[in-house]
Amino acid sequence: MNDQALREPTLLILTALADAPRHGYAIAQEAEKISQGRTKMRTGTLYGALERLLQQELVAVHEEKVVDGRMRRSYALAPRGRETLAAGAARIARTAQEATRRLGLGGRAVTA
Repeated sequence: MNDQALREPTLLILTALADAPRHGYAIAQEAEKISQGRTKMRTGTLYGALERLLQQELVAVHEEKVVDGRMRRSYALAPRGRETLAAGAARIARTAQEATRRLGLGGRAVTA
C-alpha cells in the first residue's frame, strides 16, 4: 500500500480485524460499532473491499469452513495490514493533535 491516507471503509475493516480474526458479518458489526453507528457496510461493499484487501495482502483468509451448508470464511489482519493500519493510525493521531492545538483546546476533548 502506498503512503496515502486510508479510506474510511478500509480503516474500519483493518481496525475490526486488529484484535481478532472475524467473518464478514462480524466485520460489518464491528465497523458499525467502531464508527459509532455512522457506517453501515453493505454486503457487496464489504466483500468487494475484502477481496481488494486480500489482493493487496493487507488481510488474509484465516479459516474456511462449512456452516449450515454454506462456506463461511473468516479473515485476519496480515502483517502488511498491521503495518498499514499502524501508519494510518499514527497519521490520524498527528492530524487530530494538530487540529486540537490549532483550536486551542489544550488536550480537552471536543464533544459533538
